[in-house]
Amino acid sequence: MTSTRNTRLRRPLLAGTTALAVTAVTAGVVAAAPEAAKAPTGPKLSLIAATDSVTLTSWKEEPGVFLDLGTYLTAEGAPLELKVTRTSYKDPVVVTQTVYAGGKAKAKTLPKGTVKDFSGLPGFVELTLTDGKGKKVLTRTEDFCPNNASGRVRPDAPSTSKYPESCPTNAFTLGSVWGVEKGWAANTYAGSYTDQVKLKPGKYTAKVSVAKKYRDLFGIADKPSAVKVTVVEKSWEEEANGGPAGRSAKGYGHAGHQMPGAHEGHQMPGHAPTAAQSGAPATSGAGVSYNVGHGPLKAAPPALPWAAKKQQAARSLRVGDTAGQTDGSRKAPALAPLAKRPTGRAAVPDVPKPDLRSLPAYGITISDGGENVPGKDYLAFSANVWNAGPAQLVVDGFRKPGKDKMDAFQYFYDAKGKQVGFTPTGTMEWDPRPGHVHWHFTDFASYRLLKADQKEAVRSGKEAFCLANTDAVDYTVKGANWHPYNTDLSTACGQENSISVREVLDVGSGDTYTQDLPGQSFDITDLPNGTYYIQVLANPEKRLKETSTANNSALRKVVLGGKKGKRTVTVPAHDLVNAN
Repeated sequence: MTSTRNTRLRRPLLAGTTALAVTAVTAGVVAAAPEAAKAPTGPKLSLIAATDSVTLTSWKEEPGVFLDLGTYLTAEGAPLELKVTRTSYKDPVVVTQTVYAGGKAKAKTLPKGTVKDFSGLPGFVELTLTDGKGKKVLTRTEDFCPNNASGRVRPDAPSTSKYPESCPTNAFTLGSVWGVEKGWAANTYAGSYTDQVKLKPGKYTAKVSVAKKYRDLFGIADKPSAVKVTVVEKSWEEEANGGPAGRSAKGYGHAGHQMPGAHEGHQMPGHAPTAAQSGAPATSGAGVSYNVGHGPLKAAPPALPWAAKKQQAARSLRVGDTAGQTDGSRKAPALAPLAKRPTGRAAVPDVPKPDLRSLPAYGITISDGGENVPGKDYLAFSANVWNAGPAQLVVDGFRKPGKDKMDAFQYFYDAKGKQVGFTPTGTMEWDPRPGHVHWHFTDFASYRLLKADQKEAVRSGKEAFCLANTDAVDYTVKGANWHPYNTDLSTACGQENSISVREVLDVGSGDTYTQDLPGQSFDITDLPNGTYYIQVLANPEKRLKETSTANNSALRKVVLGGKKGKRTVTVPAHDLVNAN
């Protein structure tokens, strides 16, 4: 059970995983021999180091370094593929490995307790650090996400990896797929999901190895990697004025951290577009990022009110997209809608349709109205509506000249991706508020605070949304797209002067709106203390055509306490999920 008092914690800036080309490996690693006629039962996994020395930067303003040492796990002979699932929130998370017998894929169930959540293999890496005198200064373990920043280790490996670019950390994730492609390497560094280490400037030696239980489980040789580490100290001001850059900066993302102002990184390799993406311009950016604009990759902590947040942002160091960091300030192009509004008779054909489902609310906290709305108490929360498929949700908005709203249409596709129908489905409207500033599809979801008897007490004013694939909720469902095209594009929902927009929610992905965004709260100033339920309701007016509407609602119990101006909220566990 989690209890949260009225607080204003700073929300971290996190970046998504970035593709990294591994061009240097330790001596002794040779390209794999041609595969035998029969595929092995599993991949040959090895721990390697891209370099034998790294330089890390400790910033004077925030002392500490992130130990990105350039160590990778490689897969040869076959990919490392793990499917992580749970039947419901009452069931534990389990993992199976895809192995091969006679060229056919089979599922091998791994021991209970191998994983505890969807963020990666716990305690996979063991790391020790010694100083120049040979004194041990650090011993720690690191979790490993096989989907981490990765790249090919030989030129004949597949040009792109079929696996997702990160491991989900949403507490209500239902299914995930992790993998290291054959002939590829995944960074063992856990990035911003690990703690910084305070080290004095100087020389160190790091020893990195795979924990014994994973060596035994996957047949990994006991060959630790040794990396020499140089720690230098700098200030942000020095770096901003053009000082020499160290290897690691403030810990944004999973790999290749740089301070703002560094050169822009490379684009991710493209993936074949789906029906909804045909004709869409290529995505720009330093790589795939997650939840920017709608929320961070991790569940957000209690956040500042917008007025205070804007003041804080004005005082903070400028951030931007750099090598290894994408915070959303680079504006990526939107998916292209059809050239003109549909003509002919609207029809809803008998083809696969999306299935919208709601996750229980999380990131729940008490906030006040700040300087803008003094004397108010708010219950703020994060919410996610996701698509269980088996078809994408595709909605186009078309604007009649001079009108403030767009007419919205839902599109349907056959098994070959050909558009076979459309139907009117409401409107889109422009939202000028900070944190939004784009076109919202109306009536996509509704938020309600229910009394203990589950009758409505307060309804949120937010019922319009810009659709984006911010979270991988369940990539094991039929038709799940492991590389959703418009993940986290801050301009995916158009500009104020747009004449049309296309919004897509892909299969397996969900759209999170975090509790610091306008509309993500209930006014509880005059509500009595007691038990309530936050309801997240997808497709409340049933305007969208779905596989089923019976699973559109999710409830999260909360208990309000305290007194006016000092309200509290206690958030009981939701079955086995104990996260507020």
